[in-house]
Order: sequence, then C-alpha cells, then structure tokens
Amino acid sequence: MRVTFLAHSGFLVELDSVCLLLDWWKGELPELPHKPLFCFASHRHPDHFNPQIFSLDDKARELRFLLGKDIRLSAHNRKKWNLSDETAEKCAVLSGNEKIDLPHGVTVETLPSTDEGVAFLMTCEGKTIYHAGDLNWWHWEGEDNAWNRNMEADFKRFMEPLRGRRIDLAFAPLDPRLEGTADWGIRYLLELTKVEKLIPMHQWEDYRPTEAFLRDCPQWEKTVLPVERLGQQWDL
Repeated sequence: MRVTFLAHSGFLVELDSVCLLLDWWKGELPELPHKPLFCFASHRHPDHFNPQIFSLDDKARELRFLLGKDIRLSAHNRKKWNLSDETAEKCAVLSGNEKIDLPHGVTVETLPSTDEGVAFLMTCEGKTIYHAGDLNWWHWEGEDNAWNRNMEADFKRFMEPLRGRRIDLAFAPLDPRLEGTADWGIRYLLELTKVEKLIPMHQWEDYRPTEAFLRDCPQWEKTVLPVERLGQQWDL
C-alpha cells in the first residue's frame, strides 16, 4: 500500500482495490486512481474535518463518507455545506463502538474519543489500519489533577478493544503542545497492540517530538516512521 501525508492528521492510503482518505482538511491531494474511495472524518474540529471533502463526489467514482457522530448532517449544515441529497445518502455517521461492513471487503470499527467524535479501525485486503482521530492520552501539565486522572482512565478504557490486536498501520497523535507527555498515548498503543508500522500525526508540522521519542525508545525505530515533510510518501 502507498501512504501519502497530506497535512497534520490527514493521509491518503492507496490499497490494491480501494483508497482511504483520512481526516483530510488541507494539503494537496495526489491524483486519485480510479478506485472506490472511502473518505473518513473522525470529528468536527477544523483540523480534522473540512466540508470540502463532499466536493469529491464528482460522480466519477464509487464513494462513501464515514463521519464521526458530532458531524451532524442537519438541514442547516447541509445547506451551509451545499450538500446534496444524493451525496448525503453516501454518508454514514458513526458513534463509538460501532462496526459497519462496506463494499469491497472494507470493515470499519469505531472507538469513542477522549475528545470529539471517534477513532477508526479499518480492515481491507487482509490489512488492519488504525486512525486515532483525537483519541489520545491528553495529559496537560497545569491541568487539574482529577481531570488528568479521568483522562487517563477514559483513554485506557476506550483503547481496551485494541488489546493484543495486530495493526498493520497506525496513525496516532504525537502532539508537541503536550511537551513532556506528548508520547504517552503512542507508548501505550505500541505496548497494548501488535503494531507493524506507526506514523505519528497531529504534530502541527513540528516533527521534533518523533526524534525525541525515538532517542528515548530506540526499540521502536523500525516501527515508527518519522514524518519529515508535507506530501511525503511511503510504500509499505
């Protein structure tokens, strides 16, 4: 599979039979091959969701949209986004802990988020791909201790369905704003599951936390693929 980093938490994953577009809100899309396209938006935050994704429905390809539960297809939003009835029928709005089987052998499972929306676990062509959205261990220095303890408990509880599962490719936050706690979520994910490759995201184009993580945890250097630039590609 070919993976393209678009920006922030946005990626395009090209498989043999389908393409997966994940949390694209900015960044140049490469030319899309003529394959069925599954477009995911984990939640409504503007650094994960842009209604421009609906303009991809040009009728030239088979297309489905998988949206976190807080992206509401209300009459008001549909008018604001110029979302046609035909395109709206191609949307599935998902809560946490759901599972949906889609055409072309694509299965999507969701996890609740510690922020908004959901995380996605996608299976296709015998590969399992995880995109965390904003499901992360958000431990903020200076935040109330009780808040941070509740965050830890929620994160570990929401992640429990992944325990022991093999994940071929994971996208998970490594947010520099968290400073010394930035890698807590990724460390937990790597220890909880059997991840083949992980690409950090949600880095606000500051990739130094990945370098620091790999210095501290060299055992993961063959697993974690550093992001270095917009448009970067990996063939996995």
